[in-house]
Amino acid sequence: MDLEAKIPLDPTVKTGKLSNGLTYYIQNNGKPDDKVELRLAINAGSILEDDDQQGLAHMMEHMNFNGTTNFQKNELVDYLQGIGVKFGADLNAYTSFDETVYILPIPSDDPEKLDNGFTILSDWAGGALLETDAINDERGVILEESRTGKGANDRMNKVTFPVIFANSKYAERLPIGKDEIIANFDPDAIRRFQKDWYRPDLMAVIAVGDLDVATLEAKIKEHFGDIPAATNPRKREEFGLPNHQETLIAVAQDPEASFAQVRIQYKDSEKAKPATTVGDVREQLVHGLFSQMMNTRLRELTTKPNPPFIFGSSSYGGTGIRGKNAYSSFAGTAPDGQLKALRTLLEENQRVKLYGFQDGEFDRAKTSFESQYESFYKDRDKRESNRIIGSYVNMFLEGDMVPSIEYSYELAMKLIPTITLEEINAKINEYIHEDNRTIVLTGPETEEKPSEKQILKIIEEVANSKVEAYQDTEVRENLIEDLPTPGAITKTDKNDQLGTTTYTLSNGAKITTKKTDFKNDEVLMSAFSYGGTSLFSDEDYKAVSQALGGVTEGGVAGMSQTDMSKYMTGKLVRVSPRVGSISENFNGSSTPDDLETMFQLIHLYFTDINKDNEAYQSFIDKQKSFLGSYLSRPESYFSNEVNKFRFGSSPRYTGFPTPEMMDAADYDKAYELFTQRFSDAGDFNFYLVGNVNDAQIQELAKKYIASLPSTGKKEMYKLNEWREDTTKPRKKIVKKGLEEKSTVQIVWTGETSTYSSKEDMALDALGEIATIKIIETLREQEGGIYGGGARGSLSKITYPRYNFSISFPCGPDNVDKLVTAALNELELIKKNGPTDKDMNKVKEAYLLEHKENLESNRYWLNTLYRADYEQRDAHKILDFETSVAKLTKADVQAAAKKYIDENYLLAVLLPED
Repeated sequence: MDLEAKIPLDPTVKTGKLSNGLTYYIQNNGKPDDKVELRLAINAGSILEDDDQQGLAHMMEHMNFNGTTNFQKNELVDYLQGIGVKFGADLNAYTSFDETVYILPIPSDDPEKLDNGFTILSDWAGGALLETDAINDERGVILEESRTGKGANDRMNKVTFPVIFANSKYAERLPIGKDEIIANFDPDAIRRFQKDWYRPDLMAVIAVGDLDVATLEAKIKEHFGDIPAATNPRKREEFGLPNHQETLIAVAQDPEASFAQVRIQYKDSEKAKPATTVGDVREQLVHGLFSQMMNTRLRELTTKPNPPFIFGSSSYGGTGIRGKNAYSSFAGTAPDGQLKALRTLLEENQRVKLYGFQDGEFDRAKTSFESQYESFYKDRDKRESNRIIGSYVNMFLEGDMVPSIEYSYELAMKLIPTITLEEINAKINEYIHEDNRTIVLTGPETEEKPSEKQILKIIEEVANSKVEAYQDTEVRENLIEDLPTPGAITKTDKNDQLGTTTYTLSNGAKITTKKTDFKNDEVLMSAFSYGGTSLFSDEDYKAVSQALGGVTEGGVAGMSQTDMSKYMTGKLVRVSPRVGSISENFNGSSTPDDLETMFQLIHLYFTDINKDNEAYQSFIDKQKSFLGSYLSRPESYFSNEVNKFRFGSSPRYTGFPTPEMMDAADYDKAYELFTQRFSDAGDFNFYLVGNVNDAQIQELAKKYIASLPSTGKKEMYKLNEWREDTTKPRKKIVKKGLEEKSTVQIVWTGETSTYSSKEDMALDALGEIATIKIIETLREQEGGIYGGGARGSLSKITYPRYNFSISFPCGPDNVDKLVTAALNELELIKKNGPTDKDMNKVKEAYLLEHKENLESNRYWLNTLYRADYEQRDAHKILDFETSVAKLTKADVQAAAKKYIDENYLLAVLLPED
């Protein structure tokens, strides 16, 4: 095979360059219908800022939403919301070190909307007005965004970034910039940034969606062809990370850090090159196979008692800095376990260096890779446009070639058999070297902070050690060794309207299927049975609440989690059982080829869960490591204090788990109650959506589900009689945190007489409209928040109740003013109802989202599941458009009047005195 052969671009992609230097990529893709994804990629980010511009690359992104040639301030977002495009969720942008990318999904079935979409994109390319008043208004929003990022991580970054980005400009050009510059810069500084870097030779337009290529190309030429080429353009320099001989070490601790981690990085000395040849693809496969085998070993370590880390990984790839690759090992640890984790990561690298990987590991890794490629290939015509378009953005910015899926699949299938274990084992010698090495430890404060001397000593000790070779183990060939006696299907019901088939089995269980053509290689599964922990006594519930999650850690049918992982090699299957508050559940997924394995796992979780004290203790140790410092983060502490305030009087309230609670959890009782909840399959309802074959489902259902034990009883959850007191106004102030930042929550909740699907939609719409007004008022007018919003809903299970909430972060000095402003927006809706414009925005967003949802397996699964679980009518999904059309401003106003009153909870997080 010619490894120097160039990778061909996907032939369905049209690419070109306009005379002004702008590059474009276009691809027709029909999923979803009537929608095109647009991107404007600019090869310029914060790394190009002058000293007086720090933060202005990011602010330039903001200013493109605040007045352009064709859309005055706020008109752009207003227009897009009016055609169903949500700000933040759909319409967005990001700025990083090296690039800025604008994201715009737009309807493709309306010529006017399509044309306006390209007008917006061309305005972003060079039509920002950058008026002084608009710039000054936006300063507050940027400063609030900066405020949201302050805290433990930000403070630790100030210690670690000079090491991670040693001797480079990247350490001085974080995209968020500097507050003092944002607050005080001369508007001409941002205009200079626009002139220097927002130019067509540094831009690409990418369009992927449900429209012919010729039409999209004509739109690009029409809207971007007249942008003038830059005259005497400023040189776009490339900035890298300089090489260094010594090992650079940074240890940063913070009293508010909630999570400890260790990162070892061995940076390449040479600049990374883009993947453009067959040899480059082969090299990527070698890196991937190495990483897969290494990570399997690291994952096995986390299943042992007193594990060395909560999770760990090693891989070769990018560093987040363009042109610099590295081999990195990472672990999340207990606060006092960083040195142990560091030693373990180094030892595992040393183990591979001394002994290499083994044949069994290699065979499993290749099988896994081939399965993933095959699944990707099978769904080649079912990919959504937003999952495709990123490859072309990357091609423009990084240079990696994007071949067709057919080519990628065929090439991988040819290349994988040519890769030898010897060359993979040799990779560790390329990865690990004493130069260009950085080690970074971050986390909560500990009694003894790890020192550079200790770290260097561990490196030296491991480098000179003779660790033992890895011991691979074989696993049995069959998941179930003694096949159960099949049951029968006693009844089949078809629902032609919903396109579903429901099978009632001889033990009483029901399986509802819906065959779709949305994905070729996907079947999603959910299941429930009423009961859950509501049937536990208060005493038992408190004894097992922290232990239930660890029951399945022991594996099934005598196979440990490690054994199961090896057995599942090449099988794309996931099954997760869970005991919830009012039900026991399954969630899972499979390919059509692996469906029997999924059914076998379901059967075994009912009949043969292992009881493994060591696996359970490993779960507890990891939970303690992860949760021990969680409440150090002010926002987490705030959430816990608010929950305690609201629910602390409930006899079943347990609060946030502490290490002491984890140690006291009763595994024996948890195992007993967990297996008890799954001892009776007769009242379970299963749902399978995707590329299902009903004949196959029938056979598997009889063999693995109908054969399960059943008592014939239909259990119901026990209603909790405790209720939160919502009959009067309540206020909870929590003081925590070192930074000048606050969080505000305003909550209305309580029981209601009946559940109404129409009222549920009206309350949800009220949340959407309130979000629009909060962004308009608190962000755009007041400049007091970066993000925030509202949401509302009615629940039917376990009793009819309502919930409406507003939340936003802000500065402490602005809390009272912004709370008043938010409440005033709700009062205006109560008094006058929503405006026609806002009502239209919400309806358009509903319809656009629903249209895409109808082609989603996950949406159909959730709809069918929730209809039965919450005792609703599944047919409502067929009348959704009618329901939206019938929803009126009066309905939303009535919901506001009914549920928004003075009896709300105001919870505020303030910094410590």
